[in-house]
Amino acid sequence: MLTDLEIAQAAKMAPVAEIAKELGIDDDSLELYGKYKAKVALDSFGNKNGKLILVTAINPTPAGEGKSTTTIGLGDALHRLGKKTVIALREPSFGPVLGVKGGAAGGGYAQVVPMEDINLHFTGDFHAIEAANNCVAAVIDNHMFHGNELDIDPTRITWHRVIDMNDRALRNCVVGLGGHTNGVPREDHFDIVVASEIMAILCLAKDMDDLRARLDRTVVAYNRDRMPVTIKDLKITGALMMILKDALKPNLVQTLEHTPTFIHGGPFANIAHGCNSVIATKKALSYGDYVVTEAGFGADLGAEKFLNIKCRQAGLKPNAVVIVATIRALKMHGGVKKEDLGLENVEALKLGFGNLEKHIENIKKFGLPYVVAINRFTSDTEAELKALEDWSIANGHPVSLSEVWAKGGEGAIDLAKKVIDQIENGKNEFKFIYDEEDTIKTKIVKICTEIYGASNVEFTQEAKNQIARLEKLGFAKQLVCMAKTQYSLTDNPKLLGRPEDFTVTIRGVTPSIGAGFIVALSGDIMRMPGLPKEPAAERMDIVNDKIVGLF
Repeated sequence: MLTDLEIAQAAKMAPVAEIAKELGIDDDSLELYGKYKAKVALDSFGNKNGKLILVTAINPTPAGEGKSTTTIGLGDALHRLGKKTVIALREPSFGPVLGVKGGAAGGGYAQVVPMEDINLHFTGDFHAIEAANNCVAAVIDNHMFHGNELDIDPTRITWHRVIDMNDRALRNCVVGLGGHTNGVPREDHFDIVVASEIMAILCLAKDMDDLRARLDRTVVAYNRDRMPVTIKDLKITGALMMILKDALKPNLVQTLEHTPTFIHGGPFANIAHGCNSVIATKKALSYGDYVVTEAGFGADLGAEKFLNIKCRQAGLKPNAVVIVATIRALKMHGGVKKEDLGLENVEALKLGFGNLEKHIENIKKFGLPYVVAINRFTSDTEAELKALEDWSIANGHPVSLSEVWAKGGEGAIDLAKKVIDQIENGKNEFKFIYDEEDTIKTKIVKICTEIYGASNVEFTQEAKNQIARLEKLGFAKQLVCMAKTQYSLTDNPKLLGRPEDFTVTIRGVTPSIGAGFIVALSGDIMRMPGLPKEPAAERMDIVNDKIVGLF
């Protein structure tokens, strides 16, 4: 059996200029990064008004769901059906590539290429975001060293340094040691690049002017009077614009079947909003009749934020949603251990249906038509597949068996036809879960009760104080971005399936004013992952000028 990398390396790619030409993008709007990848000018748009398809999933498990693979395979299937189709994805984070998670370029015969480039340095977007983020951090410390005119309180600096690597040793550190000439000693933290607010800002910015406005208003610290200090106060917005000018332009590549694909940005879905850039999505919609995109993790995180935050800020209206589920993952939600997933267990599978059912209910609450995609694994038995299909049909859920990993676009033809049918004939009454005019607390409660199914929401005293402070500062109308475990509908990662009668505890709230939302913290959310005992990096190499071991 060929690995993902071997499949990708065997592909015959078309020059990216040909992919662009298919969309109607002229050469003057392309900035080539070699033969097979390019950036597209910010002012380049087509004349289409495409249909937007969101791919989401059940709560992820170590068994795998294949959301990106399904997104790519569905796009290829629509392309095979003669539809002018564009895919819009996030860029992979470099740290997890070398760690354990793997990349974000799909798998099997549903991949975007050049896979190696996409999963490594690509076009340098993440490097630019890292540099911009750390420029802010350096200027903050430099400002305090040179007299601290803004009276920044060293204990109330909220801006963290970042690095695009899984490095647990940097989660908590002290900077400024070594005497007076080395700065003001203080506690600091490193996050991974995808957790940077600049990543969220870049992905939500509509254009250069909007990027500048968002950077200007970004809060990085508080002074001793507890008033916010912004990037504008530091006088470095222009420098950050210079660093990010190319990173703001979306990247164009292709799938194994030559379907045009924009890959741009990649904010965490359990901290930020977990979607590719607004600019890339809108470009895709202007060039294609159908656009297939995804949102990170399960529908309780990625889809909720895509719909409540990205769609609201960007003025987008999805036309259909695909909810990806696997037999393996549903069995885990039904209580089966990972090592036993290869054994047929229809009863455990049925117990896991509750998780899928909750995500379907949530998509219905947003008023959107949907299709359930069963992403087939080789270990799935006919009895298990039939049980899930029978349950879906009995409950009136449109369902399709997806085999894109093994068959590429051919394996999603039925899924593509059913998605088109839902777009054309399904009921679309898109609405948001909360109103912008709601209080911060009300927005949080609505998400926790309506989307997660919590029976109660508790706020620590610290969270209450922080909310009161943010409202006093005029941030009450900001949207809410939940920081929660991706593994459970609750704030406890061990509670799988569809828990009932649970309480979500909000332990704090932090402003991401540049991004346009307040982050509500529940549970213990990791902003800097660590490497596993045997990181994937140990299996990677270059042999005869060819990459090996990359998935």
